[in-house]
Amino acid sequence: MITDEFQQSHKKWWILGIFMGGILVSSLFTIAVEMTNTTEFCTSCHTMTTNLEELKTTAHYNNAAGVTVGCPDCHVPRAFGPKLWAKLIASKDIYHEIVGTIDTREKYNANRWQMANQVWEKMKATQSRECRHCHSFKHMDLSLQDRFARKKHERAVDRGETCIDCHQGIAHELPDEPDEGVNTSR
Repeated sequence: MITDEFQQSHKKWWILGIFMGGILVSSLFTIAVEMTNTTEFCTSCHTMTTNLEELKTTAHYNNAAGVTVGCPDCHVPRAFGPKLWAKLIASKDIYHEIVGTIDTREKYNANRWQMANQVWEKMKATQSRECRHCHSFKHMDLSLQDRFARKKHERAVDRGETCIDCHQGIAHELPDEPDEGVNTSR
């Protein structure tokens, strides 16, 4: 017959085991999320290397300050919940790579307009949250900008515009808008 003392001792070990298992699973999940949050991971699909080649030609990658921006800096939020949501949405690109929708440069370019618009819509909806992690109207010294940039930034603030309203194509080539009547859904 099992004593109450034995049952209490067993219960404590079960609770401790469940707690430790939760910590282990949580830690492994966090490690996996962070491992997929690198430019190397993002460009491991050969079609995404097109984006990396373009990024490498911009001031966001090569500049006098030595500051380099990678895929996650622009495409993945820093807060955990939005980060997971962004990764879930990005899994569609892995799916389309696997099923062959974008597995060649030609197919990728054929779908580029739609993919770019999805990113722009997301950035617009989040007020260019990832851009604003580094760039902020509040911290810009407009007096140091040339007249054209200063005027545009002042107008953007007055109109409540956000980065992506003017800076599409800042890190990647702007895709060609498809001819009318061409199906761009994937």
